[in-house]
Amino acid sequence: MSKNRDRTVFRREDGTWVNKRNDASKASSLHTTQGRAERTAKKMLFNQGGGELTTKGLDGRIRSKDTIAPGRDPNPPRDREH
Repeated sequence: MSKNRDRTVFRREDGTWVNKRNDASKASSLHTTQGRAERTAKKMLFNQGGGELTTKGLDGRIRSKDTIAPGRDPNPPRDREH
């Protein structure tokens, strides 16, 4: 899996949720809710051939990590988060 396709969803200080590719200097998209930012990031990852989506909570700490198909997760999780 290529790391340059991975994305992160996080909240800016102004309250806007950001969908950003990890190697990009600017946000790919801005949203009013975290859910919309996540859905957009998942759709973009799927269209790009898969990758890792990291979602951060209000406190800036990692809340969730998902591998979006057709990406290959070398260490698949044992829990059933989704």
